[in-house]
Amino acid sequence: MSNLKQLSLLACTYLFATQLAFALPDDRKKPIHIAANSAQIDENSGITTYTGNVLITQGTMKIKAAKVNLYQKNNDVNRIVATGSPASFSQQASANQAITDAFGQRLEYQVDQQTITITGNARVEQDKNQFSGERIVYQMEKSLVNAYSGEGNSGQRVQMIIQPKAK
Repeated sequence: MSNLKQLSLLACTYLFATQLAFALPDDRKKPIHIAANSAQIDENSGITTYTGNVLITQGTMKIKAAKVNLYQKNNDVNRIVATGSPASFSQQASANQAITDAFGQRLEYQVDQQTITITGNARVEQDKNQFSGERIVYQMEKSLVNAYSGEGNSGQRVQMIIQPKAK
């Protein structure tokens, strides 16, 4: 078995052993799949770093990025930081909701708070509705999106496109 396969297997085993739960309730019961070009586990700091075309899936939840850092505290993942050009997150919160997609240069997922902060050309889409700005905070359990503009007159303004409801 190659070193990369061994490292990937070790990383997956380590993540499953910590009972990682960073998706909504239905997705949390499903297995986690991680693919990347390389992975580094630092047990002393509690940080696992994946680089190169990273894809993390668990049920309907997907994170794609050039680099992902998983931060652990007390053998549990408490934060995920994904970076890329752009990094992306998608998930279907429930069977009757459309998939929510989020894009940005940096995605920071606070696992316990079920909150994703997107920065750098941040954008969230659901159905045909779109929110964009310099920074977006998405509270997954509440389906609440807060968008913020950049600093000063030259900063990226918040843009929203909200489609009318079909009758």
